Amino acid sequence: MVTVGEELDRAVQGAFTRPVPKSAGAQMRYLVRQHQRSTRLVAELLGISQRTVERYVRNQIRTPRPELSDRLHHEVRARWQPQIRAKAKKAAATTSGIMIDVQARFGYTAAPGSTDQARVRHLTLALPPRHAARLLQAQETGVDENDLREIAAQALGEVYFRDGGRRAHGLEVELKDIVDLQFEL
Repeated sequence: MVTVGEELDRAVQGAFTRPVPKSAGAQMRYLVRQHQRSTRLVAELLGISQRTVERYVRNQIRTPRPELSDRLHHEVRARWQPQIRAKAKKAAATTSGIMIDVQARFGYTAAPGSTDQARVRHLTLALPPRHAARLLQAQETGVDENDLREIAAQALGEVYFRDGGRRAHGLEVELKDIVDLQFEL
């Protein structure tokens, strides 16, 4: 299932200037450097023994179990190039905005006499910086997926359906059943 939070993370990671380490040993060495050379802290973070971390650092073990591989990759990506990540978020929130490409079922609450039947739409449009800032700030504060969907639905409702207040006054949009979603900074 596609989530708004994961797709926002993926968009921010697109701003990286260097590739993320690929091998398990390189990823483990990066995490050890990030944790002040403490293999114990990395072991606690990943839920493995300190000795196992030391073996990965020395390339004595090269291929991790699938669940460890996923955790390792996730933790490295979360810490990779924090200044580049912050700069990309700031630019999206202040000047450039964010592009959204979404295919989902949209539900409506509209004025009497108009249709409010939910239907699948495919929309690609640019969200202004204020909406990008709201989405990114909500994600940073740790709101749940439903709140992120609601914020995205409000942004799409204002920008696309109500056209910045020029039409469809009082129309409330709900974002349901996301088929595909992509963000681009």
